Amino acid sequence: MKITVIYGTSRTEKSSTYNIAQQFLTELADGDTVTEFHLPKDMPAFCTGCFNCFSDTTTCPHYKFIQPIEEAMQNADLIIITAPVYVFHVPGQVKALLDHFGCRWMGHKPNPQMFRKQALVIITAAKTGMRSAGKDVQDSFDWWGVGRTYSFKNAVLAGDWTEVTEKSRAAFAQEVKKTARKIRRQQGAGPRLKVRMLFYLMRFVQKKYRFIESDAAYWEEHGWFAGKKPW
Repeated sequence: MKITVIYGTSRTEKSSTYNIAQQFLTELADGDTVTEFHLPKDMPAFCTGCFNCFSDTTTCPHYKFIQPIEEAMQNADLIIITAPVYVFHVPGQVKALLDHFGCRWMGHKPNPQMFRKQALVIITAAKTGMRSAGKDVQDSFDWWGVGRTYSFKNAVLAGDWTEVTEKSRAAFAQEVKKTARKIRRQQGAGPRLKVRMLFYLMRFVQKKYRFIESDAAYWEEHGWFAGKKPW
């Protein structure tokens, strides 16, 4: 299974999200390609709101950072984003990355290859905030059209992986194995109902209102107004 991992921070050995991601890679990679990115190093820029991407994604002022990440996600079977909870949400660098892909939301120019991909959100916190932080990432996966998304959200009760108790590590390992089995079973499956419904809703909106002409032309070019589906 080809996997692209985007780590929400540059911490590695001491990071709980990093170590849990490594467990998932052990379960799922099978010797296939694993492409890794570390934020903010591999995408250090904030979106400037220039709107260039809505007409042509290659004109984004940060395209040199975005293009390798988008290409890696496009080539992957599974996309993983990890993020520790910062003040009840994802770190700013994760939000900055997601902002750059607003043009790929379903209401604009979704990548048709996303609809048969799977995604995994790995969220850890000392105690609370995991639900809201997970939603930060889940919203983008759903609106990108990712077929199926899974989540691993757990309180580690520690600021350092070395401080996580053996009991907690054992419980995490069991959950990793359980979630990995689900991902394997669903590989290649079509998108879940919520993603399909978002597609149908946005098709209606695009066809009726054509708010951004280049978006409507994109949908028309893919034959989605004529009844074709990207899955």
